[in-house]
Amino acid sequence: MSSQLIITIIAAYFLVLLLISYFTGKNAGNKAFFVGNKQSPWYVVAFGMIGATLSGVTFISVPGWVVTSQFSYMQMVMGYLFGYFIIANVLMPLYYKLNLTSIYTYLEQRFGFYSYKTGAAFFLISRIIGSAFRLFLVANVLQITIFNSWNVPFVYTVAITILLIWLYTFRGGIKTIIWTDSLQTFFMLLSVGLSVYFISSALGYDFNEMIAAIKKSSLSKIFIFDDWRDKRFFFKQFISGAFIAIVMTGLDQDMMQKNLSCRNIKDAKKNMYWFSIILIPVNLLFMSLGVLLYIYAGKNGISIPEQTDDLFPLIATAGYLPVMVGISFILGLIAAAYSSADSALTALTTSFTLDILNTKNYSDKSLKKTRILVHIFISLALGIVIMIFKAINNENVISAIFRLAGYTYGPLLGLYSFGLFTKFKVKDKLVPLIAIISPLICYFLSLYSQQLFNGYQVGFELLILNGAITFGGLILIRKK
Repeated sequence: MSSQLIITIIAAYFLVLLLISYFTGKNAGNKAFFVGNKQSPWYVVAFGMIGATLSGVTFISVPGWVVTSQFSYMQMVMGYLFGYFIIANVLMPLYYKLNLTSIYTYLEQRFGFYSYKTGAAFFLISRIIGSAFRLFLVANVLQITIFNSWNVPFVYTVAITILLIWLYTFRGGIKTIIWTDSLQTFFMLLSVGLSVYFISSALGYDFNEMIAAIKKSSLSKIFIFDDWRDKRFFFKQFISGAFIAIVMTGLDQDMMQKNLSCRNIKDAKKNMYWFSIILIPVNLLFMSLGVLLYIYAGKNGISIPEQTDDLFPLIATAGYLPVMVGISFILGLIAAAYSSADSALTALTTSFTLDILNTKNYSDKSLKKTRILVHIFISLALGIVIMIFKAINNENVISAIFRLAGYTYGPLLGLYSFGLFTKFKVKDKLVPLIAIISPLICYFLSLYSQQLFNGYQVGFELLILNGAITFGGLILIRKK
């Protein structure tokens, strides 16, 4: 694909996003930015959340990940369903009952000032790093396919990537995001469907032959029951998936902000149920694409890149397949990455403005001015973290994100679990200390688990361990 064609596709795509932003951002005040005036249609939110949840990470990393993890990721996806059920029936009713804009306000009401700030700070750290990981993917692909040939430094690619998000989110916030995310989800799923179709055609498969080839492949193994010490062991992944869904959706301002923009709790629950059901076939589609990519590479003598995240971009854009595959890949990647990053930027702005800066008593005019400045600040922070990740990245991105979640979301899991399932108060000033010590203990255990526990490998259940240690620490500092 020529770089001129890619630039044309991206320009046309962002023109559509800017038009949506223009119409949805008209006369949008702070309430529209933060919660969409509580008027978001649940079915639009549900469809848009698919793209926001999957993001560019799933779009690129899951197809590449099958070579090392096979279809075992589906064990986590099954766990997600249970986690989403807990969110819909435990957390969301609480948030609606308290009429929250930032979900971390709950921690202030339950424990106090320092617990509130700790929860908000861990979210900000988690989301800034997680969103930077996701944006790194799209910036890296744009660098490879366009800007390397023009000798443009990577730092400028990152700046352009973030600027485009900022332009269509700074006016309307969530009111804009629910519509742009729906459009981007459509393009992402269309892209994957087209990629599967064209690769299958290039391999000479009809639909039944394609299904048979995927089932026959050793990469399509879903259930791992062989060794309980293996980090892919079924129960470890299923339970980890449930807890990852709870913390990365139910305890995450980014994902909950969309749910809180629905008209009422009934609509929010509909959104969560339909969204969680649709995720099952969508993830199967992504992993099936991964198997087809490896079959195609093997039959055409294409070397598997050292970084498996690069396999899909390589085959889609290097001229092996019809140009339509490359076009759909670029559209799908941009849609997937931006549907996650735009809502993250909005949520980070919301949390920093409301939770960190204490703007409760600001006038509407002052709040809007502060919000715009924070929006710029968060955008710059994302750019800096992307550059750091570019320098140190040495593993599959989706694995890195889930590993990060284990460290940063664990204290949030412990705090909310303690708040919901006990009646104890705590010594509020000691909560930040517990929230820092717990991930440090987990890091030590993950390094030496095989030596300490007879070859046991700590996988994504690190999140549960971290939450349990935080919970135990809160028991130690409870008030008598």
